[in-house]
Amino acid sequence: MTIISYEDFERVDLRSGTIVKAELFPKARKPAFKIWADFGSEIGVLQTSAQVTVHYTPESLVGLSIVGCVNLGEKNIAGFLSQFLLVGFSDDNGAICLVTVNPKVPNGKKLH
Repeated sequence: MTIISYEDFERVDLRSGTIVKAELFPKARKPAFKIWADFGSEIGVLQTSAQVTVHYTPESLVGLSIVGCVNLGEKNIAGFLSQFLLVGFSDDNGAICLVTVNPKVPNGKKLH
C-alpha cells in the first residue's frame, strides 16, 4: 500500500453519473463495451470503453448509477476516445464489478 496525502486524493475527481447508452465494442482487443454516462450539467455526457462484459450486458448497464473518474484525460482505445474511467473492483476471477451509487444521487456530485 502506498500512502498519499489528502491533497493528492482531492485532485482525483470521482463523480456520480448515470449510464445513458452502452453497446458492444467489437474492435477492442479484449471483450468490452462502449459506454456513455451523464455526469450532470457541469460536465455533460462522457464516453469510455470498459471490460465489464462478464457481469453486465449493454441493456443492464443503461440507467445504472455509477462512479467515474473524470479528470484523467482522454485516451484512444482502438479508435474510440475514452474520456473517463469507470470505477470497479475485480471479483475472484478478475471480472470487474462496477461501483454503483445507492440510493441514487444527482449526476455530477463529487465523491468526498
